[in-house]
Formats: sequence, structure tokens, C-alpha cells
Amino acid sequence: MEAGKPAVTLPVIAPPSGGARVALVGNPNAGKTSLFNRLTGQRAHTANFAGTTIEHRRGALKPAANAPLRGEPITLVDLPGLYSLQPTSPEEEVACSVLRGAHQGEPAPDAVVIVIDATNLERNLPLALEALELGKPTLVALNLSDLADKLGLRLDIEKLSGRVGCPVVRVSARTGEGVDSLVAAVNALVDHKPLPQLDAAACACTSCNGCGYASRFNWAESVRADSLSGDLAAPSRFTDALDSVLTHRVGGLVTFALVMFALFMTIFSVASTPMDLIDAIFGWAGETVGQWLPEGDLKSLIVDGVIAGVGGMLIFLPQICLLFFLLALLEDSGYLARAALVMDRLMQRVGLPGKAFVPMLSAHACAIPAIMSTRVIDDRRDRLVTILVAPLMSCSARLPVYVLVVAMLFPNSPVAAAATFAGAYALGITAALGAAFVFKRTLLKGERRPLVIELPNYRLPSIRDALLRTVDRAWMFIQNAGTTILVISIVLWVLATYPKTDPATLPADEALAAQVQLENSFAGRIGQTIQPVFAPLGFDWKTTVGVVTSFAAREVVVSTLSILYGLGDEADENSLLAALQNAEHPDGSPVFTTATCLSLLVFYVLAMQCLPTQAVTRRETGSWKWPLLQLGYMSAMAYVAALVTYQVARLWA
Repeated sequence: MEAGKPAVTLPVIAPPSGGARVALVGNPNAGKTSLFNRLTGQRAHTANFAGTTIEHRRGALKPAANAPLRGEPITLVDLPGLYSLQPTSPEEEVACSVLRGAHQGEPAPDAVVIVIDATNLERNLPLALEALELGKPTLVALNLSDLADKLGLRLDIEKLSGRVGCPVVRVSARTGEGVDSLVAAVNALVDHKPLPQLDAAACACTSCNGCGYASRFNWAESVRADSLSGDLAAPSRFTDALDSVLTHRVGGLVTFALVMFALFMTIFSVASTPMDLIDAIFGWAGETVGQWLPEGDLKSLIVDGVIAGVGGMLIFLPQICLLFFLLALLEDSGYLARAALVMDRLMQRVGLPGKAFVPMLSAHACAIPAIMSTRVIDDRRDRLVTILVAPLMSCSARLPVYVLVVAMLFPNSPVAAAATFAGAYALGITAALGAAFVFKRTLLKGERRPLVIELPNYRLPSIRDALLRTVDRAWMFIQNAGTTILVISIVLWVLATYPKTDPATLPADEALAAQVQLENSFAGRIGQTIQPVFAPLGFDWKTTVGVVTSFAAREVVVSTLSILYGLGDEADENSLLAALQNAEHPDGSPVFTTATCLSLLVFYVLAMQCLPTQAVTRRETGSWKWPLLQLGYMSAMAYVAALVTYQVARLWA
């Protein structure tokens, strides 16, 4: 019997129809999304389910090989992965309600494709039986069939199809084998709408009250025994051998540390080149457009507001893309689940699951992709806590500030400078873990749940699928965060540009003129007005203006101070350092004392000064409540910590 043909006669209940919706259902790690990419030929887009922030992908089923085009395309909907139709997470709740046609604003699917891991039938079939019980036209896509063949597993498609009561198609999302057959089978499913015919054992499961999962699992075991033969222990022997090292209490931690070190070394080393290229491109674009436009506010808006704002957003893209690409490879290989298991023992001490560790660690590169990667965390409270504390990790945008302050503190002591750098990173980590501990016991308190995670078989990841996911995430970042970031950039430009200073009163020197203009702008006036609030931290009005402007991005404080000290916004580091070291108050005392520098360093370690991160937090949580809370608690923590640091350091001195 050919793969994909039903083993039983199934009735036709409706005439052919176009424009149908077909849902893809499957366990996590069954390769469902990879198969979706094959079936749609990459013509897909990501959207939220109506009324939620939970994403799904949808796209048109590609034409079947050697078949005429349909009048109306079939829409495939890639539902979130789930283990059962008895949901335990918000994602599973939405997937189940959509599948049952009970989700407001989302039409019920006309048919269902159940994606099953051919190397793990007994774990995938219980969900398949629940989906079959819905009574919708259904077929089973037996994914990873190529891997099953390599492991010596022999699948009897005819017997399997007979037991599940619907068509079964062998397919490999990784190689593309069987995809055309599956496309043809989906078309036939939509046209003829055959209902599944469960065997007697399956029907007994559905009629059993109070023994649902146990009876389904027993049925799955019997189906596996009937339809699968060969060395059934081969996958587990290989997996167990690797797991003895990768999940070991000591070996697992060492391996994880090495993997994370390699991941971030790759991000920092590889991303620097495209980041410099993006910076150069937008610098060139600003200069070129500036030459075309006449002097005036329009030129300043386009060059300093729009182009600089877009460039400031896109410069994060290389880090975002690399992080998601590498995490996709680790996830597809099966290692990421092991890493979560290893780190769970440590993270539980602050109330977070092991899955929270990778997003928090990746925030050292950039908080934006870190917050986006919290989607791997199942529990909503755990995910919110991770989002709230991730920006406390010292990201790469803080480095220019750290370098400047540490150079003022220890210009001739590399050892002390290195220790201070390490201390700044340690402070951020400690603050993040402490904040998570507090949130999990107060605002986001919930029942402590043990980590329940499937450890999939190890396999070679698909570079193609990892690239597709990376492009999808990058485009989402540009679409969703980009608009907010652009608006914020324009608002900050207005604050730094208006009101205009009378040109007749401006110095002839361009750098000094920029200094006077910024002093008299809204941003400068705000900084001077609120300076008394920051005086207990040791900040003068110029430093306070830098704090105000750096809410756009932390590194902006460097260019702001360059302008305020009459050096222009492109002054080299040594010139700015010398100007700050020689800066004096009217009474002749130095502006940047040891106490002031330490206070400034602590403030920038802890403060939420990255509006792009706020925009992404809004995007990921679906509400302004959480980014405002994030801004509020981090600002308060930074202020109090800097205040204590300054006052203690001043007394000590």
C-alpha cells in the first residue's frame, strides 16, 4: 500500500470547497514548524491570535506537484505546540480553543494535519488520538521518517493508518522527502473531507471516564507495537549516552558554560562587523541626505531624528539575528532542553525555571533579543519576571559608559579597572536575581511548579529552518518595535532641538554653538530643572542632561557630554576623558570625583535607559503596564543605589 493512502474506507461528507483552513497540530519537537515551512514554500507571515499576544504562523499551501492550481488557496495555520487538549499554559489554551472553533475572532479549521515524530510514536500518539476525537477531517504526517530509517526502525504505514483511522503520509521536513505527497494528501483531505474512523481500542479510550491519559498511552503503546519494528532501543541508547554527560550535575554545568561561552563569543565577534557596516551606512546616508537638503529644521529632523533613529534601531539587528539563529540550532539539536534541565536546579532558588537562564544570559549581548527569546518559558508569571529583570544584565550598550567612567576612576591601574568592570557586571547579575526573587514572592507570586520538559532525541539541526526563523524574528522586530522607536527618536530630537537659540547670540565655533543650543533646548532645561533631584547623587546639571537624553539609549550620554563640554558630538574618547577629568565647579572643586564616578557607574548599571527595550517589552507583554513598571522599579533602584554609593564614598574619602 502506498504511503499516505487511508487503510479504511472513509465517507465523503461535503463537496469540494476552496479557501479552506487546515490546522497543523503536534507535540513540541515533532518538527511541525519546519514542516509548515516546507508546505507553504516560505510564503507565510506571523500574527497574533485575536485578543492575545500569542503568535502563530499562517500561509498558503503550495501547489501540489503536477496538479492544477486551486481556485482558492488552502490556508495552513501552525498552532503552538502542545502535549494534550487539556491545556496547562496560555499557548496551549489558545491552541485548543482555536482547534475546537471556540476562540473568538478565529474561524474553526476545516481539517487537521497531525504531525508525529516517527522515532517517538508512543509519546506523540496520545495527542493524535485526542485530535482525532474532534471528528474533523484529519491526516497524520509522519515526520522524521528519514531519521527513523537511519536508526533501523521499520514503519508499517498500512497498519498505522488502519489503527489511527485516517491517512498517514511519510515525510521529512529536514530533507523535503514526501512533501509533495503530503501536499496532495492535504488537497484531497480538503476536497473530500473524510472523517476519521477510530478502531475499537481507540473508541474504548474515548468512552473511558477518569482514565483518559493512561488509556490513551496504553493505546499508543499497542499501536507502536503493531506498526513499528526494528531496534527500538537504538534512539534511547544514543540519547542516554549523551545525556549521561550533558545532564550530569558537574559535566552538564561545564558543558553549558562552554556552549554559552562559544555562543556569546560568536555573537560579539561576528556581529561587530555588520554592526560597524550598518553604522557606516547610516552615517553615509545622513551625510548624503544632509548635502541634498538646505540647512534648517527639516534637514535636522531627517538626518538627526529619522535616519539616526532608524540606524540606532537597526544596529541591533546583527546581534538579534545571530542570537536567534544560534538558539534555533541549539533547540533543533535537542541540547537546549538539556540546558534548561541543568540550570533549573540553580534558577529555582530565585523562583525561576531553568528556561529563564538563556534569555537572562543573552541579555549581556542585548536586552531586546533576550526579551524576545523569553517565549520559550511556558508559565506566564515566570516569563513576565524574566522580561522585567533581563535589562538589569549589563548589555553591550553600557560598555561605552563603563569604559569612560572606569578610565576616569583608574587611568593608570589596569587591574583596578578590570576589577571595577567585573564588579559592574556582578552588580547587574545580583540585582536581576534579587529582583526576580522579590517579584516571585510579591507581585507575580504563584505556585512553584516543577520543571516538566520533554528531552527530545538528538539530531542534526536544519540550517534552512534556523535561517527562516531568524528572518521571521528579525522582520517582527523591525515591524513591531521599529515604529515605536522611530516615534521616540523624533520626540527626543524635538526636545534637543527646540526652542531655537537666537543665531545672533551663538558662538562662531560650531561645537560651542551646539553646546549653547543644547543648554537652551527643552532637554537642557529639563536637565537643569531636575538637577536638584540628582544633586544628592553627585551629578551636576550637565551630567543630568546626559541622563535625560540617554533614556533613548545609554550610550547617548557620551555624545551628549561631548556636546555640553564644547567638543562636538563626534569627539574622540581621549579628548572627552581629558575634558571630564579637568571639569570644575564654580568654586574650583572637581566635577567628577571618585564618589561621583562610582555613583554614575552604579546608576548606569541599574537604570532602565533604553526606550527600544521598553518598546519590545510593550510588544511582548501586550500592555504598557509592564514596561512602565520596569521603568519605574529600575529607575528607583538605580537612584537609591547611586545615592547610597555617593554618600558612602564621599564619607569614606
